[in-house]
Amino acid sequence: MITIEEAKRLARELRGGPVSHSQVLEAAAHAAGFRDWNTFAALGRPNSAETETAHEQLVVPILRVFDHRLAREFYCEFLEFEWEWDQQYEPDLPVYAQVTRGAAALHLSEHHGDATPGSGVLIVEQDLADYHAKLLAKRHRNARPGIQHNPWGDTMTIADPFGNRLVFWQRTPAADA
Repeated sequence: MITIEEAKRLARELRGGPVSHSQVLEAAAHAAGFRDWNTFAALGRPNSAETETAHEQLVVPILRVFDHRLAREFYCEFLEFEWEWDQQYEPDLPVYAQVTRGAAALHLSEHHGDATPGSGVLIVEQDLADYHAKLLAKRHRNARPGIQHNPWGDTMTIADPFGNRLVFWQRTPAADA
């Protein structure tokens, strides 16, 4: 069966040809037995342990964005997510995309009815202090988050340019006490 990574590689190699990037990804999804690329991207990725049962559930939040270029700049250049794929049926239509960072996956949608602006997402972070230092070093003009120490762990909250709240959380020894 074709993997998500193989499908993305194939789509990149065929750029500029008669078949669009999106069409290649859709065809790969069908070949893998999924109804469309979005479903394949959300469900076709093996979990991090790759040995856990197939009954494991993967939740991928959808966040409303209003400008995919600004979203790409914020999520990829600042927050260090990878822009895995996007889908846009025609140049003037909204973009639907997936970004990932480690095991976290988010769908970003310009489509009007997909999500409500101002949503919140909790993302587990393994080394929050290190990630925090990396972000502060970038000196983003609108995002210089702090770390809050809570009884349940440390959190760093960042608002994206569209009003969505991203809460990065790390369990601390105090949270286990």
